[in-house]
Amino acid sequence: MSKKNSNVILKKTFKKEIVFNRIYQNLKKELLGFKTRKFVVAISGGPDSLALAATSKALSLETDLQFYYVLVNHNIRKNSAIEALEVKKLLKEFQIILNILHNKKKIGKNIQSKARQIRYDLLANFCIKKRAKIILTAHNLEDQVETFFIRLSRGSGLTGLSAMKTVSFLNKNIKLVRPLLDIKKDSLVKISKKVFGRYFSDPSNVDNKYLRTKVRSLKKPLLKSGINYDQIIKSIKNLSSSKDILDKYVNKIIRELLIITKDNVKINFKKFSKLNNEIKIKLLNEAIRKIKNNYYDPRSKKVINLIHNLSRKDFKKATLAGCLFFVKKDQICVKKEQI
Repeated sequence: MSKKNSNVILKKTFKKEIVFNRIYQNLKKELLGFKTRKFVVAISGGPDSLALAATSKALSLETDLQFYYVLVNHNIRKNSAIEALEVKKLLKEFQIILNILHNKKKIGKNIQSKARQIRYDLLANFCIKKRAKIILTAHNLEDQVETFFIRLSRGSGLTGLSAMKTVSFLNKNIKLVRPLLDIKKDSLVKISKKVFGRYFSDPSNVDNKYLRTKVRSLKKPLLKSGINYDQIIKSIKNLSSSKDILDKYVNKIIRELLIITKDNVKINFKKFSKLNNEIKIKLLNEAIRKIKNNYYDPRSKKVINLIHNLSRKDFKKATLAGCLFFVKKDQICVKKEQI
């Protein structure tokens, strides 16, 4: 397809269709609100990311925004490299240049969690090379609800149940932006089909060995019971609003209690002991983040176990998320675990 024809298709798609135009205008407003004009777009080949690719490409035809499209091939499945090339070929028809990054690390246990971490690491490194500071992902409304149920099943507190934020920090230099969190998947599927005529399906999305797949299968039974995702999203937003208020209070405590040095973090043990568990969890997660610069916090259950161990009189040391915890001179000391 010629460059002229592909541009015409993109412009018409987002101009004529009311729903598509609304998605386009919302993305335009959000991205123009950032100081940067460079964005890295995470692509998987699924309908969500292809819809984001099409919308951002159309946006680049009207504005001075610059987008880099990146797909991470995890090399978990046999044909993943071939599938990545098929996605690249499809996008090329619309003058969308796809960069394919290949994971060279072996992934054994906790496949989805480790693959996600590797993906973000590779994307972050790509950002550094291109001097970009924002990664765009195509997480949508259904992803948000699924994340809520996954965290609910793991006994998460307020922080976890607030689910995903539209804007968060991958690390101190790179932001992770999810501009489609309020968009239903059906709309993104329609955009993909309208523009590209097809999309790619990941077999893991229907594999019941993964918790997210099991949670996804709950949608139809919930709808039959009169519970729709719009109602759940309202609850998530209410929880998120409460979390924002709590965060202001917690951030003040963090500034008061965390002593950060070059290679360790210290927390006043006596003051820490007087806090409730929710705040203790956030404080320990922040200490870990200062040491390891992790994007994902360890699971609440593991942090609560650490809190319990810290309260024991015979406590000596413990490890969590690659960090070593011990108590010295009424201070909880946190430093990088030596492997």
